[in-house]
Amino acid sequence: MRALPIAVTVLAAALTLTACDDSGGGGADKKKPAAASGTCAAGKFALEVGPGNTAPVAGDTGNIPVTVTNRGSADCTLKGFPGVELSGGGTSWPVAEQQPANPQKVTLQPAEAATFTLTYVRGPKGDPKKSAAAKNVKISLSAGGDAQSFPWTYGEVALKTARAPDASVSPFQTAGD
Repeated sequence: MRALPIAVTVLAAALTLTACDDSGGGGADKKKPAAASGTCAAGKFALEVGPGNTAPVAGDTGNIPVTVTNRGSADCTLKGFPGVELSGGGTSWPVAEQQPANPQKVTLQPAEAATFTLTYVRGPKGDPKKSAAAKNVKISLSAGGDAQSFPWTYGEVALKTARAPDASVSPFQTAGD
């Protein structure tokens, strides 16, 4: 009947471990408070676009890094992908999310930064069937959220279809990763 004392010892050890919390005291009812965080709201963050690795000629690929800095006084959370849209001449082209990608939730403390990358293929100049003559890029921290516009100075963007540029946006990641 040696199995019974071992089972009792294992059960007692398990109960003892579940009664501990991170404060060093006992008590199963004590819970560590969750970290306060919210979605990064308009006016509480700064965006910096570029400098980029510009695609010099049609068919080349360029990468434009974008840095998001938490300017608020509390933690904020970025989830998934930013919303990115190119526009020019009364037309807009939504930029697709990078596939395959496994976006992670990124929590930024005040003054911390995250990044994402806008990758595009340069299109032939002056051919509206093959290129998006983008003049601006609009960026929001969530699809459909408050957006900020910036001049697009990286040339025309190749089109996959009339409404789909040959471009993609990566998920958020902590700056420096």
